Amino acid sequence: MKPDPPTKDVLREWRDSAPYWAKHADAVHSMFAPISAALLEAAEIARGQTVLDVAGGSGEPSITLAEEVGVSGLVICTDAVAEMLDTAKHRARHRRLTNIEFTQCMGGSLPFAGSQFDAVICRLGIMLFTDTESAAREMLRVAKPGGAAACAVWHTRESNPFFQVVADVVSRYVDSQPEDPDAPGAFRYAEPGKLARVFGECGATEVAERLLDFKLEAQLSPKQFWDLRLELSDTLRTKVAPLSRSELETIAREIEKAGQPFFAGGRMEFPAQVLIVRARKGEQ
Repeated sequence: MKPDPPTKDVLREWRDSAPYWAKHADAVHSMFAPISAALLEAAEIARGQTVLDVAGGSGEPSITLAEEVGVSGLVICTDAVAEMLDTAKHRARHRRLTNIEFTQCMGGSLPFAGSQFDAVICRLGIMLFTDTESAAREMLRVAKPGGAAACAVWHTRESNPFFQVVADVVSRYVDSQPEDPDAPGAFRYAEPGKLARVFGECGATEVAERLLDFKLEAQLSPKQFWDLRLELSDTLRTKVAPLSRSELETIAREIEKAGQPFFAGGRMEFPAQVLIVRARKGEQ
């Protein structure tokens, strides 16, 4: 069966973005490390476990998971885009990890037997899926009875100036249509309880949610911040593509100025918030 057009568009966007995620992999690892730590805690990750990372992208949190479960454990990193997995494989080889495997697949159709994993993790991925209900059901299906599925999604744009600083400037130069709150996007599950309800409706037990306040940090200058934001987001690249070189240079200067309060000594530090949702598969 051929994927529907929205799915194909999303995959194309991620294929186009994959080289940039490889380029910025170290910065991304640093920025999102607190989210990975919160997910490991929520899913109660321990030595010797078998863990699935859904939409693991360029290798995180899969690599962190592999180090946590140790050589007696196993992590399977999945992503729908082969080019993203290529970066993940390279980074895992660089760390000489032997307890991590890679599978290309969609989040809503996981090619694994039921009740196989001690825990299932999805960091900043489920809000981008076309069918999040199918993805939630699949995460629960492949989890062992009593096992946890833990997901991280962005809280509001206003509580995440990493996004808001850029959006405020770009909006002065590019008209944007109002976002559909239920369409795939970064803030689809920003509303507290919204993703938790999805898991509850899919039959999960002990569904819990918490707000994680953290610092989104990396060794970046204000100019490098704009380059990173532009390159990692196909949506943003598409939005500014019609602008002239002069307009793009003006936007870059304005973003550097607006972002100055979040930089010191060559280091970026944005306050940030995500929602951590943990759902457990019922005992059978």
